[in-house]
Amino acid sequence: MTDLTTTHTLENTMTHEKPAGLPDKIQLFIDGKFVDAQDGAEFDVIEPVSNEVYIKAASAGKVDVDLAVAAAKRAFDEGPWPKMLPRERSRILHKVADIVESRDDQLALIESWDSGLPITQAKGQARRAAENFRFFADLIVAEHDNVTKVPGRQINYVNRKPKGVAGLITPWNVPFMQESWKLAPAIATGNTVVLKPASYTPLSAALWPEIFREAGVPEGVFNLILGSGGVAGDALVKHPDVPLISFTGDSSTGAMISTNAAPYLKGLSLELGGKSPSIVFADADLDEALDATVFSVFSLNGERCTAGSRVLVERSIYDDFVERYAERAKNIVIGLPSDPATEVGALVHPSHFEKVMSYVEIGKGEGRLVAGGGRPEGFPEGNYVAPTVFADVASDARIFQEEIFGPVVAITPFDTDEEALKLANDTKYGLAAYVWTSNLKRAHNFAHGIESGMVWLNSNNVRDLRTPFGGVKASGLGREGGYRSVDFYTTAQSIQITLNEAHSPRFGAGTK
Repeated sequence: MTDLTTTHTLENTMTHEKPAGLPDKIQLFIDGKFVDAQDGAEFDVIEPVSNEVYIKAASAGKVDVDLAVAAAKRAFDEGPWPKMLPRERSRILHKVADIVESRDDQLALIESWDSGLPITQAKGQARRAAENFRFFADLIVAEHDNVTKVPGRQINYVNRKPKGVAGLITPWNVPFMQESWKLAPAIATGNTVVLKPASYTPLSAALWPEIFREAGVPEGVFNLILGSGGVAGDALVKHPDVPLISFTGDSSTGAMISTNAAPYLKGLSLELGGKSPSIVFADADLDEALDATVFSVFSLNGERCTAGSRVLVERSIYDDFVERYAERAKNIVIGLPSDPATEVGALVHPSHFEKVMSYVEIGKGEGRLVAGGGRPEGFPEGNYVAPTVFADVASDARIFQEEIFGPVVAITPFDTDEEALKLANDTKYGLAAYVWTSNLKRAHNFAHGIESGMVWLNSNNVRDLRTPFGGVKASGLGREGGYRSVDFYTTAQSIQITLNEAHSPRFGAGTK
């Protein structure tokens, strides 16, 4: 049971109030206009503290997707955006960043209300969204490609061209930041876009139209569709006029997208699930390792793809580490998302809450429960899960192998470097990994042996935006970030110029 001293109950905290200025309903945004779905379809949007419906959103069907894609294609084929100088687009993107930064308090309130994310963490995500736009605004001005030449004979250069309409499908965890992560490089490189955010959290996505309009983005460049992945998302993936899809979400959906996109030979970037290991050796700075491993799995309510949800600990320090870890988990502040003191808020949706709670019950039969294990005291309603810690978890346990995407962690001991590496790689996922050791040689060799797209050595999830982001195995396909995003959202056209004779054999000229 969670300590009452660290739980902000509904009775002893501020009132959880709806943010001011919300629309009456959330509409689609197509060709510069807010519109309802053609058939009038809508879906309910709930807030996760009470699980009450607080707004309705337009639910796009195939016809709406067709209209959005047509608008984006028209803006690409006929509009000024792809033809603008990089500096012109850069100025507009900097305006987008300025607007987002100026509204970070509002954005954070909306994000927190819609997703259950603690308000303090939501503010950080709003600032990161602005930085994503600022980064790519600078990158497209600095971007260059190699020119090769054979003196007196030939010059070769690369002409980068936007690909057309980019289909962007984003998840419900930290939605506004995730949307910016895709929108910024897609638009910066001259593409037009159709964005489909997660149906659980559509509210912050509805802010983009006015932000883009105020910044000077031309009509049709940005289009927003809402609704289910099975209808709106599927129609976007299968649309013949959408040459590339960037998707962040679970691995099973990513596999389906890959199958559905294959007949059209679309460009795909798939950032999928994770079950990332945090490996703690006995020679590590244990205080820093403890801070990082606790934060990694319990921040953002545990709803993060890079969470270090498997903590592998060298046996000589294992018992002490588990005890300290469990104590930290028991003292995490649980409360209303709107309370600045809250460290873990409400999970995004009751269906996801039920999924996470089912894994908690599974875990009770697979490991030793040392913290959490159910609802926190004082929160009989809403999607609240107490930070939960299982120790002595075997590698074949479901809570070791499967992505839970909530505030649940499995801790497992190891005896040798070889065993630690085997355990780290013993899942179908390969997104991130974290290694804690003071041995530099071991750190690098271990990192090279881990099957993951990203490894953090003695640090926690701090990534330079110039570096690639993505996973291997069931964690994804492709890379975005920095120039890798430019590569994904553009076509590299090779241009060859002959400076001398063409040197072509004279077929058909006869002999003389």
